[in-house]
Formats: sequence, C-alpha cells, structure tokens
Amino acid sequence: MDSLFTVQGKTIVITGGAGVLGAAMAKSLAKAGAKVAVTDCDSLRAHQVCEAIEADGGFAFPIELNVLDKSQIEEAASCAIANLGHVDILINGAGGNKKEATTGPDMSFFDIPGDAIRWVFDLNLLGTVLPSQVFGKHMAERGQGTILNVSSMNAFTPLTKISAYSAAKAAVSNFTQWLAVHMCQNYSADIRVNAIAPGFFLTDQNRFLLTNETTGDLTPRGKTILDHTPMGRFGAPEELVGTIQWLLSDAAKFVTGIVVPVDGGFSAFSGV
Repeated sequence: MDSLFTVQGKTIVITGGAGVLGAAMAKSLAKAGAKVAVTDCDSLRAHQVCEAIEADGGFAFPIELNVLDKSQIEEAASCAIANLGHVDILINGAGGNKKEATTGPDMSFFDIPGDAIRWVFDLNLLGTVLPSQVFGKHMAERGQGTILNVSSMNAFTPLTKISAYSAAKAAVSNFTQWLAVHMCQNYSADIRVNAIAPGFFLTDQNRFLLTNETTGDLTPRGKTILDHTPMGRFGAPEELVGTIQWLLSDAAKFVTGIVVPVDGGFSAFSGV
C-alpha cells in the first residue's frame, strides 16, 4: 500500500512555491522523496524554501518565475529539465486576489476598475493556463505526466466581496476538466489533470481579513466562515498534502478531471 501512494523519485515543479500553501506542499513532497523545483516571483523566498528543504535532507532548487510571461516559463522549464532530467508533475500553485478588486466600504462593485478584475483573472486563470501549455507540451512529448491545479471554495459558491477571484477560480475548475479531457483524447491517457479546492487556511494574503491583526481574535468574516465549517477551525497548510500526494501518486491512476474540496466540510454545509 505504501508504494501505491508514494511520490518517491518524482520530479515536481511548483509555481507559487514560496507562498504559505505552496511552501507547505514543496516541503512535504520533498520530505516524501520527490525532487522539487520551487518557482516563484519572489526569488528570495523561493531560495529560503529550498534551503529549508535541503536542511531537512530533501532535494530542491529555486527558479524565479513570473507565471504570466511565457518566455520565462519556457526558460524555467528548460532549467527544471536540465536539473531534473524531466518533469513528472506540475503544480499550478500561483494565484491570489487584489484589494482593488474587492468590494467594501471604500469600493463599490460598480466602481471596481477593469484593470483590477483583469489582474485577478490573469494571475489565477492565465497563470494556470500558460504553465500548463509549456509543461503540458513536455508531458505530451513523453506520453505521461500529471498537472495539479489549485482552485478554491469560491469556485463552488462565490463568497461575498471577491467577485473577480470567485469567478477566476471557477474558471480554473472548468479549465481543469477541459484540459483533463483534451490531454487524454489528443496525447495520452497517462496524462492526468486534477485540482484541489482548499477551504479556509490562514495565509499571508487573508490572515488579517479573518483575524484581528492586534488581538488575534476572529473578525466577523472569520467567525462566519468557522460557523459554516463543520470542523469549526481553519485548515493547517500541511493538511492539504495527503490529498495532493494521493492525486499525484499511482493510487489515483484512474482519476482525472476532478476538483477535490479540502475544506473541513464547508462545501457540504447549507448553513442550517
């Protein structure tokens, strides 16, 4: 059974690998025996993640990457292949929201700038599509590989205030299904494409939307989220890893085109 779920020896590229969730993925997968390329627009943090992995006995190297620049992605792919020999797995972890695309007391929906909406869509959707093109082509040439995208609870039921982010993540889920079918039908049934949809994890991006920066107490939004999460708590980044390892391993060999919630029951609860 252990060999069925192993990622030992797998070669993995993670975009957004220096973020809270991406770093947790990189560290856990490296600890499980994978060789990891940590790509991020923040090269310093990418180096720090790799140093932590190597200090723990794993194999990792950093690559500075803007996921919206296809030429940079192609250079990153060449670097990864040169260091790893080939790429088995791509995890599209880069994503995020923008304050200017979020409604609130100082921002009416009617006044959200188009550029802010476009920024959110570009980062989340185009930042998933472009790496999938580059690394997907490499997988098509090899006849095998796995792509894992990162969707969101927002893709199931849009949250208040963040219309652009919700819509962009819904597009990521749809693209995941589309690409899974496309790769199987046109290239190889041994190329799988799936996604995870994390529930609510405290990250650098949302921490002070969900908790008070001074006291650490829940904000009204944070309390509402926990009231609608049957497990009654936020997730820990490491709690994504079991689901990810399953989707990346041979244990999920007949699984493609799905979006798996990892959410403490949030998506199952109607609120009553």
